[in-house]
Amino acid sequence: MRTLLITSLMFCLVVTRVQAATFLFVSEKDDQKIVTFKIDRKTGDLERVSEIKIEGEPGGLTTSPDQTHLYASIRSEGQLASFNIDPQTGSLTWINTVDAAADPAHVATDRTGRWLLSAYYVAGKAAIHRLHPDGSIDSNGRWYTTDEKAHAVGIDEQNRWVFVPHTQPNAIFQFELDDREGSLTPNQVAKVETKPNTGPRHFDFHYSGKFAYCNNEQGSSVTRFSFNSQTGRLKELETLSTLPSSFSEPNSCARMEIAPNGNVLYSANRGHHSIAAFALDARDGSMKRIGIYPTEKTPRSFNVDPHGDFLVVAGQDSDTLVVYRVQKDGSLDAIKRVPIGKTPWWVHFCDTNENS
Repeated sequence: MRTLLITSLMFCLVVTRVQAATFLFVSEKDDQKIVTFKIDRKTGDLERVSEIKIEGEPGGLTTSPDQTHLYASIRSEGQLASFNIDPQTGSLTWINTVDAAADPAHVATDRTGRWLLSAYYVAGKAAIHRLHPDGSIDSNGRWYTTDEKAHAVGIDEQNRWVFVPHTQPNAIFQFELDDREGSLTPNQVAKVETKPNTGPRHFDFHYSGKFAYCNNEQGSSVTRFSFNSQTGRLKELETLSTLPSSFSEPNSCARMEIAPNGNVLYSANRGHHSIAAFALDARDGSMKRIGIYPTEKTPRSFNVDPHGDFLVVAGQDSDTLVVYRVQKDGSLDAIKRVPIGKTPWWVHFCDTNENS
């Protein structure tokens, strides 16, 4: 009996430790705030729980691998900022802000959580900054001049290769990451050039580690590449449109990401105002379009929650969030519309351990 009681208590402790809450962070660009919502994992309801004022216009957001810190680009000021995340409430507490180059368009941590990588749209640079154990960003970054309109950072699962797509020169720059020293070395083939007027924008990897994907801002399309994990090089394989064949109005792609299960890729259309979904083949990474789903006006950013149940899109020009339930096949069912502040620029989910 005593053994059974101890076993039961240990089980309860384990369950308690892994209990987590899921929060959604939203950059309100024109209100200069980052807002925290808590999502109900059963219904998809969003509860606005807190907000923090920012000195400048917040843009891209990301979290540390352990989900204890949030990092934000302050695009208007050319700065990067860090925040503590309260595990019970999702509330943010400012840690520090460092000067960076003009217009940081995207931020991402490496797999170790020791480095923050960033891409600079106006300055035409990529950078890497040390992250300290308290979550603060070191003010001394390492800088790499690339080309104009650097738009995002993609890091492979090995934490060895870094890719920076650029929408203006139609190129994806290729680097090797030294995660001990915090440095980037241009690959022997420094960049992959894409077709004219494609504009590679966001970048992600197939879970097999053999393929990578980039959506194309001007091309309104998604491209699949083979990825050589030994050399860190890409080779274009196929490109599919994110638009219906009947649509002929102006459009540009925005955010792109792969769902947590690795089986579905989503890309946002600004102009058609929709999210295109593609099933990814487990064997060869090939894409097959599932459907195209209407959104609010100008879906600049979206994110799939860590459990793969809901996708939230921010309507940049409607000041509205839309919550979609993700079906088993990756299709989307709009279930909630939530008013938000002025010009929602980025949305990012985070799981926290409520008992940490």
